[in-house]
Amino acid sequence: MAKIVSVDVLQADLKPKVKRTDAVQSFELQETPLVRITDADGVTGTGYSYTIGTGGSSVCKLIDDHLAPVLIGRDAEEIEGLWRTLFYRVHATTVGAITSIALAAIDTALWDLRARKAGLPLHRLAGGAKNAIDLYYTEGGWLHMDEAELVDEAVKAKERGFGGTKVKVGRPHVAEDVKRLSAVRDKVGFGWEIMTDANQGLSLDEAIRRARHYEKLDVAWFEEPIHADDVGGHRRLSQSTTVPIAVGESMYSLSQFKDYLEAGACSIVQVDVGRIGGITPWLKVAHMAEAFNVPVCPHFLMEIHLGLCCAVPNSRWLEYIPQLDLVTSSPIRIENGKAIPSDQPGLGIDWDWQALERTIVHRRSHGAAPALRTGA
Repeated sequence: MAKIVSVDVLQADLKPKVKRTDAVQSFELQETPLVRITDADGVTGTGYSYTIGTGGSSVCKLIDDHLAPVLIGRDAEEIEGLWRTLFYRVHATTVGAITSIALAAIDTALWDLRARKAGLPLHRLAGGAKNAIDLYYTEGGWLHMDEAELVDEAVKAKERGFGGTKVKVGRPHVAEDVKRLSAVRDKVGFGWEIMTDANQGLSLDEAIRRARHYEKLDVAWFEEPIHADDVGGHRRLSQSTTVPIAVGESMYSLSQFKDYLEAGACSIVQVDVGRIGGITPWLKVAHMAEAFNVPVCPHFLMEIHLGLCCAVPNSRWLEYIPQLDLVTSSPIRIENGKAIPSDQPGLGIDWDWQALERTIVHRRSHGAAPALRTGA
């Protein structure tokens, strides 16, 4: 097996193409830690993760100082072993967001390298369960948008073939949320899905109250209604409503998902490859959810989640929220409201290295190779 000879660590800062606001924050900037791992055969795998505006430099610092040096000389095929080695190398900072985001950038690079060497696209290498996944639209439902804009965006999304739209909730009074959701429902009808997302902005009592109103609008799910650490609160909420409760965006370990599933505290798992620590733990969460008969509808990073959704049988929806098209040469393929995974070996991301170069704010090379190469 070929050993790892170099690890390049970069950070690309990608500005959101539209204003993005929710109940607790704004998406300021996609800080994108990138890792390029090259083996002795000269094959390179590229992985990445993200923040929404802060912490990116800390992620890269952790990789540079404590994780990348450990990879040099190791067998790139030992992905599970490498993940555990890195996890315990920085055990004092786990479980936590910075560490998980750092591990994700490395782990996705290792999977890209493995897939390229195997000559297989990610969705086949990781499972090959399906060849397409339904899309829902997120960019038209931000909390600052007024009713007319929400309705217009939903109608356009429906016309484009999307299966639903996400509408952010968490306005000061429940009546405001209901008014906005009702305007969309009245226009698109009950045959089209509306996903709601509170971004952990509500108290338990308020979430229970609002879910009661959302039931009448037949929403597809109620996402992150309260703080992600409150498993008991989510269980009480789930028991109080017929609205499916979705969690996962703000969870960083396999055990957190286990606790939710065992408690019956969620109906939908939104595990995020960039926050759980990479593809290796993502697949474990997805298969664990399958054992509980719970669907997977991952959060963000649609370009990499496309392959993962098509790798597992219990995926239901892929969130359409484009960002990498700023630095890739070709968009994801969409047919009749479904995303089709790439058949090219690797993660399926066609990086535009010239465009990416203009966004780089950090680079450091470990081992023998230069910091940035142009090409796969």
